[in-house]
Amino acid sequence: MSMRPLQRVISGMETSDGAGVRLKRSLGQSQQARLDPFLMLDEFYSADANDYIAGFPAHPHRGFETVTYMLDGHMLHEDHLGNRGNLRSGGVQWMTAGRGIIHSEMPQQSEGLMRGFQLWINLPAAEKMKAAGYRDIPAEEIPVATLPEGGTAKVIAGSIDVAGDTVAGPVQGLSTEALYVDLNLPPDTVFETALPGDRNAFVYAYDGSGRIGQEALPHSAAGVLGDGDSVRITAGPDGLRALLLAGKPLREPVAQYGPFVMNTVDELEQALQDYRDGTLTD
Repeated sequence: MSMRPLQRVISGMETSDGAGVRLKRSLGQSQQARLDPFLMLDEFYSADANDYIAGFPAHPHRGFETVTYMLDGHMLHEDHLGNRGNLRSGGVQWMTAGRGIIHSEMPQQSEGLMRGFQLWINLPAAEKMKAAGYRDIPAEEIPVATLPEGGTAKVIAGSIDVAGDTVAGPVQGLSTEALYVDLNLPPDTVFETALPGDRNAFVYAYDGSGRIGQEALPHSAAGVLGDGDSVRITAGPDGLRALLLAGKPLREPVAQYGPFVMNTVDELEQALQDYRDGTLTD
């Protein structure tokens, strides 16, 4: 197998979103910091309620998917379809905005630790105007595999091979064939897995640090992987917790204005007009 090298490191940048939630943004901090089909990755992490209590009041989306993965804490999702979902520690919400959704994500705690991630995945042109929908996936529905050298791999989407067995996550069948794995590696251990050459991929180190091949992957940074058909991740002396993400590139033009992601400026203008007219979700 050909090991993928570490091609680029995108350090997390402090910012805020929603009504003032403090975030660390790696992918998506600029148009040059995307990795088709991934548009953005945010990490939120604070035990100070002032950093998260205002949450994400009602706001629109069109043309992509959002994946919210909660490590610690409790958020309530509500949308214009009448859906209500509680996102608790270890759970995932996979939302497809499609032609339009208006939703909110509000903390259900006034103190304590809130930590997690939100990932934006682009939709192909043929799916941007499909009906909106979402799926709540509680922690108990997400398989966690014990790795040969110790540590675990929690498979949210796609599948990986662990000691000759295929471990498949609950999310399958996407056009982007997304892979989403949460790795927890003890100090100085190695995780290696096949990663098809037609996927773009990156690793986000959120606790500790490590190496991709022989290249350093620092804490709070996304390491974009180069060409190859497998990846080798080595934990640092303090261990490593990291997200491994991969997906088939769409190779389509991207026109983005805030929460709207389309293929052309005309489509963006139409999305804005639909939102102003109240027809975004029709």
